[in-house]
Amino acid sequence: MRLNRLLFVIAAVLLAIAFCVEVGSSLLKVPAPSLAATQAAVRREDPTLDEPAARAQAVDLLKARSEEPPRPGMAVSYLALLDGLLLFTVLLVGLSLLLPERIHGRVQGVASLVVAIVDILLVLLLVPLALVLLLLMFGLFIAPPFGTLAYLAVWGFFDRDGAAVTLSIVMFLKVAFAVVLVISQPRFIQNKGLVLLIATSLVANVVVAFLHGLVPGVMVSITDALAAIVVGILAFAWSVLMAVAALISIVRAIRSAKGDEREGPSPSRRAPGIPPSGSPVPGR
Repeated sequence: MRLNRLLFVIAAVLLAIAFCVEVGSSLLKVPAPSLAATQAAVRREDPTLDEPAARAQAVDLLKARSEEPPRPGMAVSYLALLDGLLLFTVLLVGLSLLLPERIHGRVQGVASLVVAIVDILLVLLLVPLALVLLLLMFGLFIAPPFGTLAYLAVWGFFDRDGAAVTLSIVMFLKVAFAVVLVISQPRFIQNKGLVLLIATSLVANVVVAFLHGLVPGVMVSITDALAAIVVGILAFAWSVLMAVAALISIVRAIRSAKGDEREGPSPSRRAPGIPPSGSPVPGR
């Protein structure tokens, strides 16, 4: 059965949209809580305060928050670290439909190595930031009354509903991508590395949603940072695997080039639409 190119393109577009939604979520800002809600939180943490003092403290907290507004769903944007690898892999398969196998086999190893290194560097930058933020938020939360008040003002009003909607959209797009991809060429199921990468992406989505719903609303920012770290670790593991597979692919390409110089070209036996043996996804 030959690859249905139209369905393959549709699958790639669905995954690209999911990736863009994840990246775009980092550009949004969490809606600021009202003065009344912040004042009520202040009174709950310190019942000894009178109305004017609680109002003045609430105003100060909201002012501090406006200077450095938090972003919603840090873990949602971190999913792009993992799904970026998946999107690259799918695009690499698509590129094999346009380029001769000889050229594609030589290009894919270098391209995969570059993408893997970039992803590893991003993970090494972003995961420590999430860890520092997690420790900061947790430290403030368990330091009443003023530490807890500062946490509530900045991170205590997490847009859980907005994050849930975003995660639902992303999950739908990724499931649709997987279904359409298999329909376009059932032999994709034989690529164990690709199947495992898709499964990891879907599981990461579920983990983020689970951690968002695990705790009360005021603590979701903490579990969101924890989810971001988990996703980052998964992305790091896959980036390392891709880098190793890319190095193997480069070595094979070099050996193949030397063999071609001695023996001449040999006919291709690769099935249409299936990644070549030097695929950046391990585990074929």
